[in-house]
Amino acid sequence: MRLNSLKDVFLEELKDAYDFEKQIVKALPKMIKKSSSSQLQSAFEEHLEQTKNQVVRLEKIFDSMGQTAKASKCEGLRGIIDEGDDLMGEDAEPTVRDAGIIAAAQKVEHYEIATYGTLATWAQELGMQDAVRLLNETLEEEKTADKKLTEIAKRGINVGAAQRRAAA
Repeated sequence: MRLNSLKDVFLEELKDAYDFEKQIVKALPKMIKKSSSSQLQSAFEEHLEQTKNQVVRLEKIFDSMGQTAKASKCEGLRGIIDEGDDLMGEDAEPTVRDAGIIAAAQKVEHYEIATYGTLATWAQELGMQDAVRLLNETLEEEKTADKKLTEIAKRGINVGAAQRRAAA
Protein backbone atom coordinates (compact mmCIF):
# COMPACT_ATOMS: atom_id res chain seq x y z
CA MET A 1 0.00 0.00 0.00
CA ARG A 2 1.20 3.47 -0.83
CA LEU A 3 1.04 5.88 2.09
CA ASN A 4 0.00 9.27 0.77
CA SER A 5 -1.33 10.91 3.90
CA LEU A 6 -1.28 10.86 7.68
CA LYS A 7 -4.66 9.11 7.52
CA ASP A 8 -3.05 6.29 5.49
CA VAL A 9 -0.28 5.85 8.09
CA PHE A 10 -2.86 6.05 10.89
CA LEU A 11 -4.90 3.27 9.30
CA GLU A 12 -1.83 1.06 8.84
CA GLU A 13 -0.79 1.53 12.47
CA LEU A 14 -4.37 0.86 13.56
CA LYS A 15 -4.22 -2.48 11.72
CA ASP A 16 -0.95 -3.20 13.50
CA ALA A 17 -2.54 -2.40 16.88
CA TYR A 18 -5.52 -4.61 16.06
CA ASP A 19 -3.16 -7.49 15.37
CA PHE A 20 -1.05 -7.03 18.48
CA GLU A 21 -4.07 -6.78 20.76
CA LYS A 22 -5.31 -10.09 19.36
CA GLN A 23 -1.84 -11.58 19.95
CA ILE A 24 -1.96 -10.36 23.56
CA VAL A 25 -5.41 -11.89 24.11
CA LYS A 26 -3.85 -15.23 23.13
CA ALA A 27 -0.65 -14.73 25.18
CA LEU A 28 -2.12 -13.60 28.50
CA PRO A 29 -3.73 -16.93 29.49
CA LYS A 30 -0.33 -18.63 29.19
CA MET A 31 1.24 -15.89 31.32
CA ILE A 32 -1.48 -16.37 33.93
CA LYS A 33 -0.82 -20.11 33.99
CA LYS A 34 2.97 -19.75 34.22
CA SER A 35 2.92 -17.10 36.97
CA SER A 36 3.32 -18.38 40.52
CA SER A 37 2.24 -15.14 42.22
CA SER A 38 -1.52 -14.89 42.77
CA GLN A 39 -1.17 -11.09 42.66
CA LEU A 40 0.52 -11.32 39.26
CA GLN A 41 -2.09 -13.78 37.99
CA SER A 42 -4.84 -11.42 39.12
CA ALA A 43 -3.20 -8.47 37.37
CA PHE A 44 -2.95 -10.47 34.13
CA GLU A 45 -6.57 -11.66 34.42
CA GLU A 46 -7.72 -8.06 34.83
CA HIS A 47 -5.60 -6.95 31.89
CA LEU A 48 -6.96 -9.76 29.72
CA GLU A 49 -10.46 -8.35 30.17
CA GLN A 50 -9.19 -4.84 29.41
CA THR A 51 -7.43 -6.12 26.30
CA LYS A 52 -10.63 -7.70 25.00
CA ASN A 53 -12.31 -4.30 25.44
CA GLN A 54 -9.39 -2.62 23.67
CA VAL A 55 -10.00 -4.86 20.65
CA VAL A 56 -13.63 -3.67 20.64
CA ARG A 57 -12.48 -0.02 20.82
CA LEU A 58 -10.24 -0.53 17.81
CA GLU A 59 -13.16 -2.07 15.92
CA LYS A 60 -15.21 1.05 16.73
CA ILE A 61 -12.47 3.24 15.29
CA PHE A 62 -12.30 1.18 12.10
CA ASP A 63 -16.10 1.43 11.84
CA SER A 64 -16.03 5.21 12.35
CA MET A 65 -13.61 5.41 9.41
CA GLY A 66 -15.87 3.29 7.21
CA GLN A 67 -13.29 0.50 7.30
CA THR A 68 -13.60 -3.17 8.11
CA ALA A 69 -11.47 -4.09 11.13
CA LYS A 70 -8.46 -5.83 9.65
CA ALA A 71 -5.20 -6.88 11.24
CA SER A 72 -1.83 -6.26 9.67
CA LYS A 73 0.76 -8.67 11.03
CA CYS A 74 2.71 -6.94 13.81
CA GLU A 75 6.16 -8.51 13.74
CA GLY A 76 7.51 -6.18 16.43
CA LEU A 77 5.19 -7.40 19.14
CA ARG A 78 5.38 -10.96 17.84
CA GLY A 79 9.12 -10.87 18.62
CA ILE A 80 8.53 -9.55 22.13
CA ILE A 81 5.90 -12.24 22.79
CA ASP A 82 8.22 -14.94 21.42
CA GLU A 83 10.95 -13.79 23.83
CA GLY A 84 8.46 -14.05 26.69
CA ASP A 85 7.41 -17.53 25.55
CA ASP A 86 11.05 -18.62 25.49
CA LEU A 87 11.56 -17.32 29.02
CA MET A 88 8.42 -19.05 30.30
CA GLY A 89 9.72 -22.32 28.83
CA GLU A 90 12.93 -22.17 30.85
CA ASP A 91 13.51 -24.30 33.93
CA ALA A 92 13.33 -21.53 36.54
CA GLU A 93 12.57 -20.91 40.18
CA PRO A 94 8.98 -19.60 40.44
CA THR A 95 9.87 -16.09 41.66
CA VAL A 96 12.67 -15.82 39.13
CA ARG A 97 10.25 -16.81 36.36
CA ASP A 98 7.72 -14.29 37.67
CA ALA A 99 10.35 -11.52 37.54
CA GLY A 100 11.09 -12.47 33.93
CA ILE A 101 7.39 -12.61 33.04
CA ILE A 102 6.93 -9.12 34.46
CA ALA A 103 9.86 -7.86 32.38
CA ALA A 104 8.37 -9.45 29.24
CA ALA A 105 4.94 -8.02 30.01
CA GLN A 106 6.37 -4.55 30.56
CA LYS A 107 8.10 -4.69 27.18
CA VAL A 108 4.66 -5.33 25.70
CA GLU A 109 3.12 -2.48 27.70
CA HIS A 110 5.82 -0.05 26.56
CA TYR A 111 5.28 -1.05 22.93
CA GLU A 112 1.56 -0.43 23.37
CA ILE A 113 2.09 2.88 25.17
CA ALA A 114 4.26 4.12 22.30
CA THR A 115 1.74 2.97 19.70
CA TYR A 116 -1.36 4.35 21.39
CA GLY A 117 0.31 7.66 22.20
CA THR A 118 1.21 8.08 18.55
CA LEU A 119 -2.22 7.00 17.30
CA ALA A 120 -4.00 9.39 19.70
CA THR A 121 -1.77 12.26 18.56
CA TRP A 122 -2.45 11.47 14.91
CA ALA A 123 -6.19 11.10 15.52
CA GLN A 124 -6.17 14.54 17.14
CA GLU A 125 -4.38 15.99 14.11
CA LEU A 126 -6.92 14.31 11.82
CA GLY A 127 -9.86 15.72 13.78
CA MET A 128 -11.08 12.26 14.82
CA GLN A 129 -12.32 13.15 18.31
CA ASP A 130 -14.07 9.83 19.03
CA ALA A 131 -10.90 7.97 18.08
CA VAL A 132 -8.84 10.30 20.31
CA ARG A 133 -11.10 9.49 23.25
CA LEU A 134 -10.98 5.72 22.63
CA LEU A 135 -7.23 5.67 22.05
CA ASN A 136 -6.52 7.75 25.14
CA GLU A 137 -8.70 5.43 27.21
CA THR A 138 -6.59 2.50 26.05
CA LEU A 139 -3.38 4.47 26.54
CA GLU A 140 -4.29 5.17 30.17
CA GLU A 141 -5.10 1.49 30.77
CA GLU A 142 -1.70 0.51 29.38
CA LYS A 143 0.10 3.03 31.58
CA THR A 144 -1.83 1.78 34.61
CA ALA A 145 -1.01 -1.84 33.79
CA ASP A 146 2.68 -0.96 33.49
CA LYS A 147 2.64 0.81 36.87
CA LYS A 148 0.84 -2.12 38.48
CA LEU A 149 3.46 -4.55 37.18
CA THR A 150 6.22 -2.33 38.58
CA GLU A 151 4.49 -2.27 41.98
CA ILE A 152 4.07 -6.05 42.02
CA ALA A 153 7.72 -6.52 41.11
CA LYS A 154 8.99 -4.05 43.70
CA ARG A 155 6.72 -5.33 46.48
CA GLY A 156 8.24 -8.76 46.55
CA ILE A 157 8.91 -10.61 43.33
CA ASN A 158 12.19 -8.87 42.54
CA VAL A 159 13.35 -9.24 46.15
CA GLY A 160 12.49 -12.95 46.12
CA ALA A 161 14.20 -13.44 42.77
CA ALA A 162 17.30 -11.54 43.95
CA GLN A 163 17.59 -13.79 47.00
CA ARG A 164 17.81 -16.90 44.83
CA ARG A 165 21.33 -18.18 44.49
CA ALA A 166 22.82 -17.45 41.09
CA ALA A 167 23.84 -20.42 38.97
CA ALA A 168 27.59 -20.88 38.86
